[in-house]
Amino acid sequence: MSERSPARQGLTGIGLADPRRRAVAVSVAAAFLMLGGKLTAYVLTGSAAIFSDAMESVVHLLATIFVGFSLWYSFQPPDTGHPYGHGKIAYFSSGFEGALILIAGIAIVVTAVDDLIRGPSLSRLDLGLAMIGALAVVNLLLGVYLIRTGKRYNNLVLISNGEHVLTDMWTSFGVLLGILLVRLTGLSWLDPAVAIVVAVNIMFAGGRLVRQSVRGLMERADDGYTRSILDVLETARQEGIISNYHQVRHRRVHDQLWVEYHLLFPVDLSITRAHDLSHLVEDRIAAGFDDDVYVTAHLEPDHHDDAHPDGHAEPIDPLRNVDLR
Repeated sequence: MSERSPARQGLTGIGLADPRRRAVAVSVAAAFLMLGGKLTAYVLTGSAAIFSDAMESVVHLLATIFVGFSLWYSFQPPDTGHPYGHGKIAYFSSGFEGALILIAGIAIVVTAVDDLIRGPSLSRLDLGLAMIGALAVVNLLLGVYLIRTGKRYNNLVLISNGEHVLTDMWTSFGVLLGILLVRLTGLSWLDPAVAIVVAVNIMFAGGRLVRQSVRGLMERADDGYTRSILDVLETARQEGIISNYHQVRHRRVHDQLWVEYHLLFPVDLSITRAHDLSHLVEDRIAAGFDDDVYVTAHLEPDHHDDAHPDGHAEPIDPLRNVDLR
């Protein structure tokens, strides 16, 4: 087995000094700020568009709290019940966040349609514009910070949270546009109309997070990862490092990549030499990814069929016929 995981060593003993945990703490604090600021702006203005923005912030606060728990839980080391670790919770976190966004979008549409029917009652729009504008800038900076930190550590939890923050930011800019149009034209119905447009936009964002969650939970293989792994194995075969390979599989669990395959070697090669060559291949595979990479190789003689008794059945080999061109 080959493993590269310098980023995870000692992680469970690290507090806010760890950049990932610090990013979550900043995100939670900002979520409280956003919620308080937007609810205040809604109370002052009565704007359905600002209400839509505030509802999105309620969702974001709940999601961010769950993100903090998910990040902590994903850092827990493997145990007897979870030998592959606890990283799968990242996909639950992403799906939970997406589902909350969808619910918020529906609530916004209901409120906005009611305002369209009854007619909105707006006041103090200049103050609302200033408050929402300032909060949107904060969200822009926060979203970029979270996504950069998440990509640096290959952390889906932080990336999803950062994307949600940027969705909140675009929601705020949409609200600003709506309020500005109302301020300039005097057409108050534009306020709930903009709220509906904002709701549709954030529901698309929620749907994207849910799809991302489903892909992770269903262990959908990444085509780029497949090609990278098979390229290394094929190159090793052409260089004569291995005789052949088969039964290639890989799965990504949050920021960990698990790879397994069977390697074939000449029947007269010593097990020590075959083991050394196997590690050479493993190191090449691990070097191609930023994830923590765990490789399990099964070594076999190149006269593979002769080495197994009659009736020996192997699992389906789903990546055997992948086109590397």
